[in-house]
Amino acid sequence: MIMHKKLTLSIFGLLACLFTGCAVNPITGEEELMFYPETKDVAIGRKYAPEVEKHMGGKIANETLQAYIDSIGQKIARVSHRPDLEYHFVALDHKSLNALALPGGYIFITKGLLEKLETEAQLAGILAHETSHVVARDTSVALSRAQAMDLFVAAMAVSGATPAGAVKMAHLTRVFLGLRYSRKDEREADLGGLDYMVRARYNPQGMVETMQILQEEDTRRPIEFFSTHPSPHNRIAYLTEAIQTKYSRVARLKVGEEDYRSAVLQYLTNNKKPKTAPVEP
Repeated sequence: MIMHKKLTLSIFGLLACLFTGCAVNPITGEEELMFYPETKDVAIGRKYAPEVEKHMGGKIANETLQAYIDSIGQKIARVSHRPDLEYHFVALDHKSLNALALPGGYIFITKGLLEKLETEAQLAGILAHETSHVVARDTSVALSRAQAMDLFVAAMAVSGATPAGAVKMAHLTRVFLGLRYSRKDEREADLGGLDYMVRARYNPQGMVETMQILQEEDTRRPIEFFSTHPSPHNRIAYLTEAIQTKYSRVARLKVGEEDYRSAVLQYLTNNKKPKTAPVEP
């Protein structure tokens, strides 16, 4: 019965590829059903990136910090399976603990998450994870699963300057922010990102530490990262095993605690927004 079901699914997948199209995931080497060309990924990312920034508090207003974040991301992007894409790494002025990737190379990390990290390697771990989602086109797959890709493509022709267009763009931006990856996507992004980290000469233990930080924060309150990035089973265990089996002999990998402190934490600490005092009745 199980073999019959697997055979049926395989035949369905083959027919779907023949009549629609398949793309090879460069990280896993697996063929995946893909209805839309990659050119639409780039166009959608370019169109909706400003909307995501607007929805998430805008960019952190510090060019030095932004340049630092982008420089780490570009190191990761250059060693990825898709170095030809034009990547954009942006820090958002938002208190949530989150990171996200739009199709076509637009990657964001929030101020709330930056405040919890302690090293450049931990930052590289998050950016490498999100870069893996871009390379694998996971957001486009998620949009296809949600039957939403046609909505996004159609809305790109609508001017956001009109009231109706602005409402539609805002709604679709919320759809983007609420998309969930599968646990399979997450595991592949973890392991793909781990490989990108090492290629970029970062200590892969930084990703383990980042996931531990996120899991610890999630015990205090549900954090935004896990609402869209469901944690796979034994995440810390399989990351640790991969490091021990594949990367244990790789030496002189960067941690970058002092670099991160001076480039990110010092600015964020010195520019904390004061809490609003309660209004007297």
